[in-house]
Amino acid sequence: MAASSVGSVIFAILALLIICLSVLLLLRYYLPVRATPAYLFTPVFLALALPSSIVLLVPIDLASSAGTDAHGTRGIWLPDRVMLVSWRICYWLTFMLTWFVLPLLGEYSDSGYREPRDKMLYALRSNARYQLIVLGSAILGAIYFFVTLRFSTESLKGMVMALAYAWGLILAIYLMGHGLVALPRRLFRTASISGRLRRLQAQAAKIHEKLEDALEDLQQYESQVAELRKRKTGSARDFAEWIEELDEYYSQLESRLPSTNALLAVARPALAPPNVITERYLADLTRKLKRARHRRARFELEWSHLVSRAQRDQQILDSAASQRLDFGKPSPYASFLSRASILTPHLRFHLHTYAIPVFNVCFGVVASLASVFIVWSECVKSSAPKLSVIGLTVVHHPESSRGQVGFAGQLLAAAWLCYMIAAALLAVTEVKVWGNRALVRRQTYAESACWYAGQVAKLTVPLSYNFVTFTPKTIFQETQFYHFLGRLVDLTPLGSGFDDFFPIFILFPVAATLFGFYGKAQRVVGFGEVMDDEEDDGTGSGFGLSGWREGRALIEREVSSREGEGVGLDARGASSGAGLLDARYRDEEERISASSTTIRRTSPLPQQRSERAGRRLGPTVADRELATSPAGFFDDIAHRLKNTFDTNDWFDGLKKPNWMNGNGEGGSASSSAQGDSGNGFGRWFGGRDEGGRVHL
Repeated sequence: MAASSVGSVIFAILALLIICLSVLLLLRYYLPVRATPAYLFTPVFLALALPSSIVLLVPIDLASSAGTDAHGTRGIWLPDRVMLVSWRICYWLTFMLTWFVLPLLGEYSDSGYREPRDKMLYALRSNARYQLIVLGSAILGAIYFFVTLRFSTESLKGMVMALAYAWGLILAIYLMGHGLVALPRRLFRTASISGRLRRLQAQAAKIHEKLEDALEDLQQYESQVAELRKRKTGSARDFAEWIEELDEYYSQLESRLPSTNALLAVARPALAPPNVITERYLADLTRKLKRARHRRARFELEWSHLVSRAQRDQQILDSAASQRLDFGKPSPYASFLSRASILTPHLRFHLHTYAIPVFNVCFGVVASLASVFIVWSECVKSSAPKLSVIGLTVVHHPESSRGQVGFAGQLLAAAWLCYMIAAALLAVTEVKVWGNRALVRRQTYAESACWYAGQVAKLTVPLSYNFVTFTPKTIFQETQFYHFLGRLVDLTPLGSGFDDFFPIFILFPVAATLFGFYGKAQRVVGFGEVMDDEEDDGTGSGFGLSGWREGRALIEREVSSREGEGVGLDARGASSGAGLLDARYRDEEERISASSTTIRRTSPLPQQRSERAGRRLGPTVADRELATSPAGFFDDIAHRLKNTFDTNDWFDGLKKPNWMNGNGEGGSASSSAQGDSGNGFGRWFGGRDEGGRVHL
């Protein structure tokens, strides 16, 4: 038997090496590999490589326990002992990384202290509340387990694994339910070039404002460092070396990014440092400074990416008349097909105008069917397992009474599992309760890298076992995965029932995403941003016409500063691309283009920024356009009235809003959102402040 599995062993080893190489390339894309210390890089690598290998282990385990009798169709299989040891290694390493190592490393790297001992103490203090919550849940679970079963090593291990699986499954089902709708919807929406451009313009004002806020915050902290460096006496002398390091790091960073100096020059006044400088104050300042620098890098990248995408989409629309498309110098975010020099301008036009949208629609249809089949399989797997579409595609029934899994079934199992995990991970990037964490190309913050790696590790195991239960019990109860994890999950009636019936709750996040519940709840309850609402295209809720036009003006202003001329989102762009516009945008585009002119940027952006109430842009071209638009006039009045009610302190009496005095908008969506995120429910659902944490 060992001799007959040599080919499968070689294949498994090669596949594992390919997975490790792919993880390394992924880390190289998001992390500065040379500057990342080994104690941080190694756990993050393992937290990504081990879950990725589970995607390989599940199909192999299914074929090993339910392979076909014919050697030609048996597929990749391994001996039972090898599978059991592989599951033990992957699970327990992933468990330790998820619940202990990565949270501790994230806080350790986020600490502003200089000495390793101080960093470790800070990490332990920061994780104390999180670990106490985990310990409290473990105590409650232990009481139930030890009442239901006798105390033993087996029951203790079952309690730990069952609780970790239950919490991971709750999070995975919620995120996967959102992603199963968001992923096909994104594919369908990217097929419309005009709609894609309109959504980018609607997002531009928000991203640009966040970039300005990030620059202003960074300038405040750097000004504090500059003030500290001027002090030659008092308590600052004790930390002179620390202050010099902060100032030197800032100088090196600004030499690499000189374009932001002008923006920083117009930021709001900085807070003066305290008279007595302590180690705790410097550590807090260092931590805030690091976060602010990475936040700036994040929004600079997002803004540059958005402008490049909007410029490319407008060029595609403008090429409708000539049927020749030339992007010029390729963008760093351009795809391989866009960079390829073998494409002629005429062929590139047909590729981007017709071929790629058709591919997106086709993939969207396939993804929609896959999402429907997954939701259906989740609902019927306990009551009617024979109707599970996933089980029917993975398990084949040649002439066997119990069903068998061959190589084709393994390929389908890997495809299904990858799609489920991709849907869950897509939702991770859209949910806003995680705070300000983000993945930034080559500049991802160390704490964010640890957190995202932990989420990948936390979601993969429960989703993998949930996928295994789609197959008939005669199949999955023979796998080593079930003998290792599933048997302990089913150790108590509560655990068995939870695994059978809880996945039906996937209908709730699916319905919430499908019918736009998040956007409605955000507007009614005022929780702030919980999910990215991609339905906001500038004509509905969210920014409205004012935000869409302001975003268009900002994009043109940025492109004109890069190239010396605007993108051309005027009558020229509307006329040449009118044949490609959606019906719902065509009339609006003609009306706007008839009453507006091409926006030209004649001076640097910092000089054009006026004093903003509520940290918002002052009067822009979009505001002037509203005066010529009947619909925009009413939108503007409604927006001002809403800000009046949002920004007035009703306990101090009704105040006269600033916009009635001619000072612009007294309160903005930004200021109200900031207040929501810092107080009450918004503090929990709208993000985190500088010192806040939300551990899940």
